[in-house]
Amino acid sequence: MAFTPDEILLIKNGELALKGLNRSTFEAVLLKNLRRRLKGVGNFSLRKSQSTIYVEPLDEWADMDEAGRCVSQVFGIAAYSRAKVVAKDLAAIQEAAPVYLADMLRDAKTFKVESKRADKTFPYPSPEISREVGGAVLSAFPHLRVDVHDPDVVVHIEVREAGAYIHTRQLPGAGGMPVGTAGKAAILISGGIDSPVAAYMMAKRGIALTAVHFASPPYTSERAEEKVCELLRQVSHYAGHIKLLVVPFTELQEAIRDNCPEELFTLVMRRMMMRIASTVAKNEECGALITGESLGQVASQTIPALACTDAVASLPVFRPVIGMDKEEIIRIARKIDTFDISIQPYEDCCTVFTPRHPRTRPTLDMLDRAEEAWDWQSMVARAVENVRLVRL
Repeated sequence: MAFTPDEILLIKNGELALKGLNRSTFEAVLLKNLRRRLKGVGNFSLRKSQSTIYVEPLDEWADMDEAGRCVSQVFGIAAYSRAKVVAKDLAAIQEAAPVYLADMLRDAKTFKVESKRADKTFPYPSPEISREVGGAVLSAFPHLRVDVHDPDVVVHIEVREAGAYIHTRQLPGAGGMPVGTAGKAAILISGGIDSPVAAYMMAKRGIALTAVHFASPPYTSERAEEKVCELLRQVSHYAGHIKLLVVPFTELQEAIRDNCPEELFTLVMRRMMMRIASTVAKNEECGALITGESLGQVASQTIPALACTDAVASLPVFRPVIGMDKEEIIRIARKIDTFDISIQPYEDCCTVFTPRHPRTRPTLDMLDRAEEAWDWQSMVARAVENVRLVRL
């Protein structure tokens, strides 16, 4: 006997509705991303109809709670609802609605019913559906009263081609655009708070991510690298698969220490990172770099300093948190559950050989002169050659 689902998820697209003739391409990517996320929580079928995606369990072992959690983390979804499936029969809808929503209605004081008849062959118009279902709810819960303006509970009835669906409020989705619809970029990932947030924010705009991490053993530990892996695993709940490439950076950092003025250590280091990341990103067919820099947060993030680092990047550099203060960044980090990982006490290479008095208003001539005195080109080439893939 075929399995008949008792509940399904109804998903509403976000910005995809604005994509015109390209909409079907974006929706195909969204469906692919949804299938990937739901794969580990059960067998589900996905189908699209009338601007709604239906997620239907195919057997009784499908975990609807976990499916809802997964759906809430997929970019491209504006909202979703967990809905009761009933036959397209008014009496069946009247009988099911008070039972399915009993827990919410029992604790409420007011309610209203909103109905949508997408299937125009259904013999009852939307106002009549609302009136009859409302009467059934009042019979089951006589303490309730109808409030059409500001009810405690809104009972939604949707009559569509494949059946009728009963649900209450829509839950917010992750928003944004499906990952993979806006190209690919490389995130320069440290173990700090900012870069995982930057990765999340660009994934939300449809960017597929490759991560580049700079390691400087013995100044940085294996635990620092594992911390980065943990951060990327968490971001991947939203961003999908992320490839992690680790760059050996010890030789360059020691050369910077030995050959450059101390006040320029951090800026020269950032320029070397930009050079290496640009090459690595191009090798991975990325079209841009992403960093977690916020204007004025530290000495290397002033306008002149950023201009000096951008001058050596051969790809566009996206800085999605550039205008945020630390509290705003932390708020997002807490939301995506990266904050507690980021504050673990395992430092990355950005804290190695930190100058006591960093230059905040550097010029390109100043940095060019600092780099002329030593053979950094061969070191950069070796770093690129020895990039290491780490499986998350």
